[in-house]
Amino acid sequence: MLLCSDNQNKFEKSNLMNKNITLMNLLSVSYVGAIIISILILVPSLSIAQKQNIDNRYMHKEVIDDPYLPMLPKDIQTSPSYRYRSSSVFTTQVNVNEDGENILYDAANEPSIAVDPTNPDRIVIGWRQFDNISSNFRQAGNGYSTDGGQTWTVPDPIDAGVFRSDPVLEFDTYGNFYYNSLTINTSDDYVCDVYRIQDGGEVWDEGTYAHGGDKQWMQIDKSGGLGDGNIYAFWTSYYSVCYPDFFTRSTDEGDTYEDCVTIQGDPYWGTVTVGPDGEVYTVGTTTNISCVVTKSTTAYDPNLAVTWEQPTYVDLDGSLTGWTNINPAGLLGQAWIDVDRSDGPGRGNVYVLASVDRNNSNDPGDVMFSRSTNGGLTWEAPVRINTDTSPYNYQWFGTMSVAPNGRIDVIWLDTREGNSNPYISALYYSYSDDQGDTWSPNEKISESFDPHLGWPNQNKMGDYFDMVSDNNGAHLAWANTITGGQDVYYTHIDPWMVGLENKNEDPKLFSFSNYPNPFSTKTTLRYELDKSNPVNITVYDIYGNKVKVITDEMQQAGIHNIDFKSDGIASGIYFCNLTAGSKSEIIKLTLID
Repeated sequence: MLLCSDNQNKFEKSNLMNKNITLMNLLSVSYVGAIIISILILVPSLSIAQKQNIDNRYMHKEVIDDPYLPMLPKDIQTSPSYRYRSSSVFTTQVNVNEDGENILYDAANEPSIAVDPTNPDRIVIGWRQFDNISSNFRQAGNGYSTDGGQTWTVPDPIDAGVFRSDPVLEFDTYGNFYYNSLTINTSDDYVCDVYRIQDGGEVWDEGTYAHGGDKQWMQIDKSGGLGDGNIYAFWTSYYSVCYPDFFTRSTDEGDTYEDCVTIQGDPYWGTVTVGPDGEVYTVGTTTNISCVVTKSTTAYDPNLAVTWEQPTYVDLDGSLTGWTNINPAGLLGQAWIDVDRSDGPGRGNVYVLASVDRNNSNDPGDVMFSRSTNGGLTWEAPVRINTDTSPYNYQWFGTMSVAPNGRIDVIWLDTREGNSNPYISALYYSYSDDQGDTWSPNEKISESFDPHLGWPNQNKMGDYFDMVSDNNGAHLAWANTITGGQDVYYTHIDPWMVGLENKNEDPKLFSFSNYPNPFSTKTTLRYELDKSNPVNITVYDIYGNKVKVITDEMQQAGIHNIDFKSDGIASGIYFCNLTAGSKSEIIKLTLID
């Protein structure tokens, strides 16, 4: 059930009228438009990716394609969930059942995360929940942890059985959580409701109507100033309940949301952030430009109207795009903006980052970064964060957050180790602790996986990930297919330990790995024992059934290599368990035809 203000009917009627007027205007100038487009084709500086950006803006929207199709209890199957720990990275699956198990044949993507600043053990993650991969009907999935992400509780979706998408989670200074959820009303308008968890609880309230539209993003002021607690949100103007306006503000901690206003520059597929003095920045792509940044210095004051300064344009040497082979029905990623709020030399610096289709090369996706040291007035030349220079690999879903101490954290998915399958991806990480002047080496921090597995009748793994940084590390909500289906994960990254792993540290006790992976006929298992031990290596399928015992014998200390042949075994995902004495380690094997 939608929760709407008295103004909602007015917005619905005016939105339909405005859309009709827009379509009539488009038709009336179609001849002129055709001439303009023909001229633009002749302009060398307008790249193919930029022209694609113009077209795709109006294509990319959430649509109810399939009916609600819950998984019947008798059809629910489970398998072991995934969990990994090293000295620098902890990863665990979030969308699990009450026993902590992975649910087969469901899907989850587009996660967003919030961490309680007063108690970092309290974490919430929201996602697009698909109960059955035979239907792309999605709901407002959510889970919470009270032990720093070690274990997760997953209640029913918010507003269960109702179409909801594009989850965006946030937190305020006092540790209250907010969940911005997109839905479609009876007039086929895109609208958003914001749900809250207050006073340290675990249950979402009934929600508050917050205008809204497709691809919304939300940020809460945590500056400690006059605007502390203000909520800001914007979305794609063309798919807005208050078209042509597409920004709203709450100055009463989410009890009500003000009438919509327009943002100069018309950004979309982007994010919003708040600076150290309460200034508000938005970023998004726009026609023919990588990114546009717009700033408000009045939004923080509840007694002033929201006004915007002239937009500035950020050149990332590429365009935000989508519908590429890596994520066929989704984006390459969205634009991110954040600000240095520390008391250090970078205070007030503004940073923009996105995965873009490069202009000056044929590279289909690089993670590009730009910096402003004067409050967004001017922007420095873009810097590529990924050090892979191949023009064939994708670096996609680039995501950025800034810690209170000014450290900049960046993650992305990377296909540089795809080998026989060019879409095989892994999670990579880099950080800067000198305001973006230099960056740590690119580090692979996950297993490789095939993002084309587990699609929920929609050929994409969502459009974005989300990350929150504190002084101790980065909290990441992301999706992958490591267990053979599309699932949501929580990862905590310790930047000071990345790349400094102790090869024999628990639980990566044996440096257990295999190559190649994926494989078709044979793969080599490699591991190292620090002392003599009885060793058992057994392969299991995703249902936990024993498939093959590879070895079960006493082995001496040292490095061991054992060939595993796939004779008589069907293609699919398998788990290989190595036990030596009282310790064990599991790796995933991907067998292909």
